[in-house]
Amino acid sequence: MQLLRRNPKSHKGDFGHLFILAGSAKFSGAAVLCAEAAMRSGAGLVTLGIPKSLNNAIIKIKPKEVMTLPLPQTQEGTLSLAGLRKIKDFLKEIDVAVLGPGLGKNNSTYNLILKLLSKISRMTVIDADGLNALVGHLKILRDNAEVRKQPAILTPHPGEMARLLGISINKVQAKRKEIARRFAKYYNCIVVLKGHKTIVADSHGKIYANNTGNPGMATAGSGDVLTGIIGAFLGQGLSAFSATKYAVYLHGFAGDLAAKEKTQLGMIASDIIAKIPEAIKKMS
Repeated sequence: MQLLRRNPKSHKGDFGHLFILAGSAKFSGAAVLCAEAAMRSGAGLVTLGIPKSLNNAIIKIKPKEVMTLPLPQTQEGTLSLAGLRKIKDFLKEIDVAVLGPGLGKNNSTYNLILKLLSKISRMTVIDADGLNALVGHLKILRDNAEVRKQPAILTPHPGEMARLLGISINKVQAKRKEIARRFAKYYNCIVVLKGHKTIVADSHGKIYANNTGNPGMATAGSGDVLTGIIGAFLGQGLSAFSATKYAVYLHGFAGDLAAKEKTQLGMIASDIIAKIPEAIKKMS
């Protein structure tokens, strides 16, 4: 894999600065899982943009290597629209933006995400509540497609895709490849439709159906891990489609290794992260 061949003269700045806008009072763990997965997948630098009241708690549980950017918050402990200017200024310093893990469902938070997505030019991964913010506002993806260095990457599970399109989950599951391909083409983005044999589709009609992974990965935080891996691979210079395809494969492979050790029943998302280095080694 291309990422395994590093120039001896390289430095941390060569492997991408990832900014993860994530977390809320209710879902602080999502931010940490995403950040740790990114670091284990080769990201040079990772900064967590989190509600300011979480900063002390996050510092105690995050990897020591991960930085934080405390931001204004709502009364519910979610990120506030009041932090927009500070975030915009910080975006000038980073390579990849990840929006969504554990943000919570709050109108001010949703407005913050929408305003960022309408202007952001950095490579972007949109997950979880970042996707929920887009419900009814998908036009933003088309309007801003030409501004981005690479197409935005959306990582919905079937329920999130159903909400985005206003259809049933059964309809999504019945035509997974077709729905992912059409969405990617129309909105000029890359779609990761998660689930059994996760589908990756781009706007040019390319499709990848993944064959790694197992039902034990259907556990809280597993999607946050995948999002972190995708962001890390983007920051290291892979194209959007390649970064996403390899991330999905690695995520599933690490999950398979974790299941062998912990069992499918007993594994948790952090077990997947722990197996990322071994999975990378076996892929080389």
